[in-house]
Amino acid sequence: MDLLLLGLIAVVFLAAGAVKGISGMGLPTFSVALLGLFMPAATAATLMLLPSLLTNIAQCIGPHARALARRLWPMWLMLAAATVFSPLPDLGSAGAGARLTLGTVLVAYGLWGLARAALPDPGRFARPLGGVAGALSGLLTAATGVFVMPMVPYLQSLRLEKDVMIQALGLSFLVATLALALRLGPLAVLSGAAVPLTGHAIALGAAFTGLWLGSVLRRRLPLLVFQRALYSVFIALGALMLARAL
Repeated sequence: MDLLLLGLIAVVFLAAGAVKGISGMGLPTFSVALLGLFMPAATAATLMLLPSLLTNIAQCIGPHARALARRLWPMWLMLAAATVFSPLPDLGSAGAGARLTLGTVLVAYGLWGLARAALPDPGRFARPLGGVAGALSGLLTAATGVFVMPMVPYLQSLRLEKDVMIQALGLSFLVATLALALRLGPLAVLSGAAVPLTGHAIALGAAFTGLWLGSVLRRRLPLLVFQRALYSVFIALGALMLARAL
């Protein structure tokens, strides 16, 4: 692997880690979308798995894990099951159609959120709706490697505080990352072998550096600015997905 490619990997994961540090999400989509410009999608996805897994573990640390588990376990269960057992084409064979659809939805939702609209509180239907959101998110995760829809809008509808939301995102993305790794299976091993250990180490170090920088900035953001940053990330993710599809 030449120095130019290693440098590109470092820049991609530094930027993706910073986005995740600010908004609590975005590392898989940003890294896969950008890496996909100069390597196969499956290779990009497997290069993303370890940084995504370890940064999610770091994001999971906090005092709210037990309460979130009691509240979100139906969504996590259906997310994992749908990702692993999805009958849809996965990352190794999915065409541009899935990316085009998801990119359009992400941009539309981001614009809708910036307009200050809000999803209704699910109330007593929170758990069954969480299961539906998890299942749909799992199907999209298997096909595109993107974890956010409709899982993140569902979490936003629960009206969680900023720090609780960040931990909820970390735990949910951890479930999705582990399920995707299981789904990819031998494909992950073969594709990951195409990138030497140096590339994986650089990706991991850059991702954690970006995560730290983004988290420092997030602590200084007022709640409204944080929410706007979250929706802006949706628009950017959607634009990247559309660019890849088109």
